[in-house]
Amino acid sequence: MNLELKKAIDQISKDKGLDRDMLVATLEEAVRTSVMRRFSEDMDIEVSYNDETGDIEIYQFKIVMEDGDVANPDMQIELSEARKHDPSVQLDDEMGFRVRVEDLGRIAAQSAKQVIIQRMRDAEQEIIYNEYKDRVGEIVSGIVQRRDKGGWVVNLGRTEAILPREEQIPREHYKRGDRVQALIIEVRSEGRGPQVVISRAHRDYMAALFRREVPEVDDGVVQFMGVARDPGSRAKVAVLSRERDVDPVGACVGVRGSRIQNIVQELHGERIDIVVWSPDIATYARNALAPALVSRIVVDEEENLLEVIVPDDQLTNAIGRKGQNVKLAARLLGWKVDIFTETRYNEINAIGHGLEQVASVAEIPIEAMLAAGYSSLDKLRTASDEELADKLTISAARIADLRSAINFLAPVVEDEPESSAVGVFKHTTEDISNREENGGSKTEDAKV
Repeated sequence: MNLELKKAIDQISKDKGLDRDMLVATLEEAVRTSVMRRFSEDMDIEVSYNDETGDIEIYQFKIVMEDGDVANPDMQIELSEARKHDPSVQLDDEMGFRVRVEDLGRIAAQSAKQVIIQRMRDAEQEIIYNEYKDRVGEIVSGIVQRRDKGGWVVNLGRTEAILPREEQIPREHYKRGDRVQALIIEVRSEGRGPQVVISRAHRDYMAALFRREVPEVDDGVVQFMGVARDPGSRAKVAVLSRERDVDPVGACVGVRGSRIQNIVQELHGERIDIVVWSPDIATYARNALAPALVSRIVVDEEENLLEVIVPDDQLTNAIGRKGQNVKLAARLLGWKVDIFTETRYNEINAIGHGLEQVASVAEIPIEAMLAAGYSSLDKLRTASDEELADKLTISAARIADLRSAINFLAPVVEDEPESSAVGVFKHTTEDISNREENGGSKTEDAKV
């Protein structure tokens, strides 16, 4: 009995979590391949594993032929030779002959061993891949093992995962032996084995943490409607309650902030704003821009644009440090957001309306007027006739019409000091991003 082989199969199946029948089939196929390599590719071989004794039984099959008609001795046998083994055999019968494993030789046995090891490794990798591909979106915990060119390699137990640099929280530092938890975001099937990619910066990681810490989120009573993150610094999450008597914000915060503090601690101090979602985009935007107070919101659905008007003293709160508040709000909303102070918004609308009327009377495209530098009625009023004729390319009659229209819209002409109101009143998310790229500040000081 080959009990050692039987014990080895049982042990491998248990330790590696591999199907025992698959291991037996792999062993049989490996032995069959080695026999054919050792003797001939033409051989008709059948290999079977005896589960009771642990022995491998090998049989070679040959067709009985007339004496002298044998063309391939590996597949055929003469009738006279066949009858030495079985007197009752007839032509065209198929006879099986036992092949001793010892006859394989050392090289063939080693080859069989290598095939078995490779097949088991492939089977183990396939099992690991199938296991982890179904766990995408799940939080896992592991031990930091080593630094890789693409990030950190984390030991998850049965396999290793990669935590790429771009999926790490900025300013977090790791060393070997640190325990870290992250979200599985991708599982790739590669030649060297399954590649599990994990992330701590992904927005879904925060959602997964809330599912773990807040039972109402896990059972669907409180639903996550959106997440926008600046990893390691600040985040905004939008939530909605499916039951009237459940406060979504209160559920996420927990008693004395116990639930959200666990999440903040895991994210190393990342500040989290919890926003109540609303189907009304204006209401949703007010919530998303908190803690800033919003006076009113103009919705432009065609341009997917929100014009948000805030009190003059709320501009800094609305924009946030380094433009963070408005950028996260815009990302959460999925809309472009322009921020105006009340003063500037009123001026723009009043001046813009006046310019349009003057341009219409003088039959000048307002775009041409703005391109020439005339962005206000005052600038048009103070320009000389020669300057207007040169920059706008218009006749004296048109200039007269233009001045009549200006006097009609703003008849009182007095020299007044310029307003000392804040000069920068409109901030768009694009403006903030551009200033960031150019190394400038995200907010500007008050100017005359």
